[in-house]
Amino acid sequence: MANLTTYTKPLTAEQAGRLRGLLDAKGMKFEAKPYCLYAASRPGLSVAVYEKGPKVVVQGKETEDFILHTLEPEVLGVAELGYEEVHNPDMFAPHIGVDESGKGDFFGPLVIAGAYVDAVVARKLREAGVMDSKRISSDARIKAISQEMKRIPGLVTEVVVIGPERYNDLYDQFGNLNRLLAWGHAKVIELLLDKVPQCPRAVSDQFANPLVLERALQKKGRSIVLEQRTKAESDPAVAAASILAREKFVSWLAEHGRRFDVEELPKGVSPAVKEVARTIFLRFGGGSLRSVAKTHFKTAAEVCHGGQEPPDG
Repeated sequence: MANLTTYTKPLTAEQAGRLRGLLDAKGMKFEAKPYCLYAASRPGLSVAVYEKGPKVVVQGKETEDFILHTLEPEVLGVAELGYEEVHNPDMFAPHIGVDESGKGDFFGPLVIAGAYVDAVVARKLREAGVMDSKRISSDARIKAISQEMKRIPGLVTEVVVIGPERYNDLYDQFGNLNRLLAWGHAKVIELLLDKVPQCPRAVSDQFANPLVLERALQKKGRSIVLEQRTKAESDPAVAAASILAREKFVSWLAEHGRRFDVEELPKGVSPAVKEVARTIFLRFGGGSLRSVAKTHFKTAAEVCHGGQEPPDG
């Protein structure tokens, strides 16, 4: 097993308290970090316990040693590291994972990605630190992991970028996001089945109505076993797909911001997003938003009703 340098695990409140005491007893240096209950470090090891969850994130060259000799025996009470294939064999069986990025962001495309893995590829993804992209706050880290993934032999991937103009047309056609998203997931699964027709199974996040995705699969995809579940990003194939989708989404924002003379197209639906949208609207007109943003978001109506079209010419 290659040396592990990144590890994430949910904790109970009791386990989080016990871990803090152990870190203190080991003389690790504590520091305040945003969104953390506590964070401690020493050369070669950093441990942060986040409020949400709570969950622990361990990083550094001593990660594996810390998990095997402290976290598992003294906090978790289980021996899992190195036994993932025993505890979760489905994660290492051949399958496709699908995930998306951008569905909650006003600016930018909807990006849907898929990855096909087998046991060898799943182990390599784990060694590369691949995890759900939502747990990685650094765009640079997303890009670095994405580049490392592309060097893994046997990893088969597919990425579909639905740019804002196409997205807006499809949203008008489908009438709601759930059906549009299901269409995109089905498209990625079918494109991957062209490359790996022997794949028996596909995993994705749970749709509000599971039948929506099942119905979206065309003839080619209907022979595959489709698993929809909450927190599917714990699956290595889904986690890989989430990294690929996020990397493509972030790259799109950077590239297209330059088209509109703005330093950056911000993520999400924050006040900063509305301010940039208003700037684009006033400079280039309401039609410009359709080419760079998802116009069914209420942000579009607020910006267009609150501003005035620039004069012709």
